[in-house]
Amino acid sequence: MIDTTKTQQQPTGGATIEVLAPHAATSPIIFASPHSGRDYPQDLLRNSQLDRHALRQSEDSYVDLLFDDAPKYGAPLLRALFPRAYVDVNRAREELDPRMFADELPRDADSRSSRVIAGLGVIPRIVADGHDIYSRKLFYTDAQRRLAACYDPYHAALSTLIDDARAQFGCAVLIDCHSMPSAGGAPFRAGEPQIDLVLGDRFGSSCAPSITDLAEGTLGALGYEVTRNAPYAGGYVAASYGRPKSGVHVLQIEINRALYLDEKRIARTSGFEELRHAMRTLIGRLTDLRADDLWYAQAAE
Repeated sequence: MIDTTKTQQQPTGGATIEVLAPHAATSPIIFASPHSGRDYPQDLLRNSQLDRHALRQSEDSYVDLLFDDAPKYGAPLLRALFPRAYVDVNRAREELDPRMFADELPRDADSRSSRVIAGLGVIPRIVADGHDIYSRKLFYTDAQRRLAACYDPYHAALSTLIDDARAQFGCAVLIDCHSMPSAGGAPFRAGEPQIDLVLGDRFGSSCAPSITDLAEGTLGALGYEVTRNAPYAGGYVAASYGRPKSGVHVLQIEINRALYLDEKRIARTSGFEELRHAMRTLIGRLTDLRADDLWYAQAAE
């Protein structure tokens, strides 16, 4: 049995996050898909100079569906329903771009982060292909409404899931699920194979190596080309929540979209079900980990 919980309303109506929870949690593993939301708010569509298809270039399209069997294995899946182009929850709340706003931002706004400078702050200025989203400037009140409706409930739900896992099992393991453009999976050197998946544990600082080893071994045995921390080592969520010595592990997974997606049409291909089956195998292996195993791994750090 899977319990579905939707919380918080968008400014234009509708839920912003969803937790697919197992009837009974049997594992400290948590899955999250922060960038696969497909519900585009009217205020975004109205204010954007891009159409919906162009905005969708920033999505980790259908990644949530690759992992939605997690509750059957006793693990919850948290997914954002709003799009990444609207609010990016894998950013600090203060990462705001002053170039986007007609009025001044608060003093604690982080306008100098590399992500903001690139146009990819918590309220993105551009989509993945570099095109500007907006034809006019926003107001800070627009950002406040979005953060309250989308960012805050996502991180509140994530924190609750982690706290619940720690209370029940003594530790928590977050699998942060993403996809990368096929260009991101290009070989580092001529003659090397295409990268299928990237496991990011911030070079061991956000997740015990034994967990990353298990994921890498499972995916490698399934025939996938897997790398660690290159070109993606883990983002804001991994850096902020990953505290292995305190019993909280975060492992980021980046999936090459060429495995399952027609990137031009943003449509699932015939490879989707094969990849979903592989992710089901990974879910099974991870949720077979016992809390004691994780504590032993932690103690060895």
